[in-house]
Amino acid sequence: MHAFQGNRVVHEYVQTNPGTPEKLFPLLCPVREADWLPGWEYRLIYSESGFAEPGCVFTSPGLKDGEKTWIVTECNRDADRIAFVWTAPGLVIAQLQIQVVGAGDGTSQTRIRYCYTGLSEEGNRELESYDRPWFEARMKNWETSINHYLRTGERIAS
Repeated sequence: MHAFQGNRVVHEYVQTNPGTPEKLFPLLCPVREADWLPGWEYRLIYSESGFAEPGCVFTSPGLKDGEKTWIVTECNRDADRIAFVWTAPGLVIAQLQIQVVGAGDGTSQTRIRYCYTGLSEEGNRELESYDRPWFEARMKNWETSINHYLRTGERIAS
């Protein structure tokens, strides 16, 4: 039997957002994300409420022309914390943790942590491109998009 060892890449990022956690946290949902993130596509598979909740399952276009399957593993509105796991079968699995913390002045700090693990040799090769500049570009795009929506109520032009 071939002993495979998945590689792991972990990145963290802190956003500054012009809104309170009460205004920001509901946007961290596959359904609401379509309101503010240009190009976001999803297919809701299961949700009792129609929004993010523990056990919510959805898909999004993914790696190598495949599809990512997501599950909400935590959705704590009292603590403004949400977590997801997504997988691109046979390639990569990722854990995503988000914590929104109010700054007391009407703004928030959003702490984002991704942990990616290769599920195959091909997945490990995929992770080689998940470097810090790649991650920061994704997070800055996210931050710019959500902040525009928080300020204007409209999705930024793509």
